[in-house]
Amino acid sequence: MATFNRAHLIEESLKSVIDQSFKNWECLVIDDGSTDGTGELIKSIELIDERIRYFKRPENYKKGLPGCRNYGLDIAKGDYVIYFDDDDIAHPDNLKICVAELEDNNVSYCRYLRGVFREDFDVVFDRGLNYSKKILNIRDLEEIVMGTLPFNSCQVMWRRECFNNNYFNEELMYAEEWECYLRILLKKVKGVSVNKVLFYGRKHLNSNTGEFYTNDPVRRRSYSKAVKLVIENLKKNDLLSAKLKQYFIRMGFFFKDYSIIQYTLETVDSSTLEKSKYRLGFVLYPLLKRYFNFVHDLKKRTKK
Repeated sequence: MATFNRAHLIEESLKSVIDQSFKNWECLVIDDGSTDGTGELIKSIELIDERIRYFKRPENYKKGLPGCRNYGLDIAKGDYVIYFDDDDIAHPDNLKICVAELEDNNVSYCRYLRGVFREDFDVVFDRGLNYSKKILNIRDLEEIVMGTLPFNSCQVMWRRECFNNNYFNEELMYAEEWECYLRILLKKVKGVSVNKVLFYGRKHLNSNTGEFYTNDPVRRRSYSKAVKLVIENLKKNDLLSAKLKQYFIRMGFFFKDYSIIQYTLETVDSSTLEKSKYRLGFVLYPLLKRYFNFVHDLKKRTKK
């Protein structure tokens, strides 16, 4: 669990780890330089439960979430690895279910569903074990890349060896888990997907995702870089399909980032004509969008 200035949230997150029905775990909390008393709080919890272990990120790991996660990975002792965030809540049977699925199915990872909440956490946990599941493999990669089969950073338990030569890219400050996890999946490892919510993500503007959608320039630049790395790795593995090509082009339009469109077209060796068509389309897209919105609103007013 990487943390930075979350003294007001992390205690609740750590309680959800301490309350796990599976007891044989260690929780490594990697502090990225907090100045709000986070360290003192975690040290006090560490005295009560020795499975909670507090560390400060060393200088040889770059500041940020990827550096903290890489350091945690280097000092972790377990056979399995799961990344929790310092503002989220884990289902009490998260570890129990994931470990059982990994051992029963002889797979490399266990993926599960994610719930969301805002402000106070007020959820009655479903403790039932009657859920559906399916095996995932390389044929599911398109869905994973496009997010129709989400792989949130806290949504997967991995076998430790999956991260051999697959560390988080410390140059990325957003979408680093998407880029890293896809590198692992490109090795054609199999996993199991459990149709049950086993962790809850807190929605707030001060999260990395919240900052990304409020156009924080650091998060936006990181996302653009992560997308290009994913495109490059898909191409290397002959898995950059026509469907994924169109997905990345649409992404460039949606986030108003022509560099994503350009990189996609260059990677798939598109013709000069096709490149010109998309360049013109990108320039005209805002005008066409405003025009169609105007026509739509005009029709609505006319009907009234």
